[in-house]
Amino acid sequence: MKCPFCQGSNTRVIDSRTCREGFAIRRRRLCEGCDNRFTTYEQIDETPVVVVKKDQSRVPFNREKLRVGVEKACYKRPISPEQVEELAARIEATILARGETEVQSTNVGELAMEELRQLDQVAYVRFASVYREFKDINDFEAEIKPLLEKLVKKPD
Repeated sequence: MKCPFCQGSNTRVIDSRTCREGFAIRRRRLCEGCDNRFTTYEQIDETPVVVVKKDQSRVPFNREKLRVGVEKACYKRPISPEQVEELAARIEATILARGETEVQSTNVGELAMEELRQLDQVAYVRFASVYREFKDINDFEAEIKPLLEKLVKKPD
């Protein structure tokens, strides 16, 4: 590893820690040539996952885009940014664990809705209304009805 300050190649690791939920290692290094410290990250070199959209176009999977969509659904709900980030990380981990190079956008949306259904029902319905392109109140009713039936069946 070359030093970013003096370009020397004589560096040593002085601290290592896992980060990004164990999918990366953060290393603190010391250049023995100029005594400057710098940080490097080591992570798995994954084959990028491509999302196949409804129109059959293909785009690289973008966790940030997923996180922003979920964050919008969670607007003014009692959900922390950390919970949104963890949700996006779980969805990404699920997709990567499949080992596939392509995933349908519908699969990503369904995973997001399932995670939101468990986290917050209002955020779930908001996300579903955009994802499933609700046209009128009947679409909302059809989505909410199973949630209400579940609540009625729960013992107190």
